[in-house]
Amino acid sequence: MEQALLEQIQRLPESVQQEALHYIQGLVAKHNQSVQTPPLDRKNAFGIWKGQVWMADDFNAPLDDLQEYM
Repeated sequence: MEQALLEQIQRLPESVQQEALHYIQGLVAKHNQSVQTPPLDRKNAFGIWKGQVWMADDFNAPLDDLQEYM
């Protein structure tokens, strides 16, 4: 397979070979990303953000900037 790919690439003009190289690099990056980050299983996803998110104590308090509209 590698030999067949190499032969086909060598037949292309240099500018198209450069395009093929960029495409292959994109494929490699996409593959590496999918290998490193497996999808989360729903049963293990609950509680994943515990302790990572906070909300201000006065979150529901009226905003002073909007006082004239209320």
